[in-house]
Amino acid sequence: MNVKEILADYAEMTEQALAKYLPATECLQKSVAEAARYSLSAGGKRIRPALVMEFCRVCGGEPETALPVACAIEMMHTFSLIHDDLPCMDDDDLRRGKPACHKAFGEATAVLAGDLLAIMPFQIIAEAGIRKTLPMDSALRIIKLLSELSGLFGMIGGQTIDLENENKQPPTEVILEMYRMKTGALLEFCCKAGCIAAGAGAREQLAAGAYGQRLGLAFQIIDDILDVTADEKTLGKPVGSDADGGKYTYVDAVGLERAKEQAKILTEQAESFLAEFPEREFLSGLTKMLLDRQY
Repeated sequence: MNVKEILADYAEMTEQALAKYLPATECLQKSVAEAARYSLSAGGKRIRPALVMEFCRVCGGEPETALPVACAIEMMHTFSLIHDDLPCMDDDDLRRGKPACHKAFGEATAVLAGDLLAIMPFQIIAEAGIRKTLPMDSALRIIKLLSELSGLFGMIGGQTIDLENENKQPPTEVILEMYRMKTGALLEFCCKAGCIAAGAGAREQLAAGAYGQRLGLAFQIIDDILDVTADEKTLGKPVGSDADGGKYTYVDAVGLERAKEQAKILTEQAESFLAEFPEREFLSGLTKMLLDRQY
């Protein structure tokens, strides 16, 4: 099995669907649509859509059934990146090697583009339920889950903790809780939502959620490691940007070697939860690939 090829296939499915949801259009408000498309098409590994569709598949569903949800989470994730880069947040000029949205379109348009990409996911999932391409009960459950894991006790809450701890040295447990909310929550959503789209039960959803949480923690710790060790051109943003922005990371708290060990432990824990799913080869390969990634 070639994990990269399957990941690329899922990415292509996502790209084609996203283009239909946000087509080029001549309207008075086209600037905000262009800014949203700019950030959505800026590249990235499309890990989140792949997780949604693959968990749907391993639970007996068709990946296409979960495609609207896959697009929705990519929009929500992109919204978070646009707002993270703003001067009032992380104040980053580059995103994936390109000018950040607020640098390319101006700060006000970037705020609105982020807002647009935060609202559209709920429209997309609701439409899938109304059109019966996704069972209505599943659509409602997924909307509730997305609201929960992107909100106060998920991504937004994690970003708040992040901002309030700039230029501070919070305890390790606070750093990890922030990572669980800011990064892990959306990955947890992806895995659970894929199961819900397939009609899977509570046991599969719990295992998928536990996998996503641990994968998210490992993913963020590896991000911290790469911010110290990666090549700037490969990373797509300045190396050392966390320290420059006053962020005290897990690497700062425990050291580089211990951070690497913890990322490996969390990856192994994540993989252990995949035992619930018989056809787990791609997910297992993807998990290992993310541990060894260079950007």
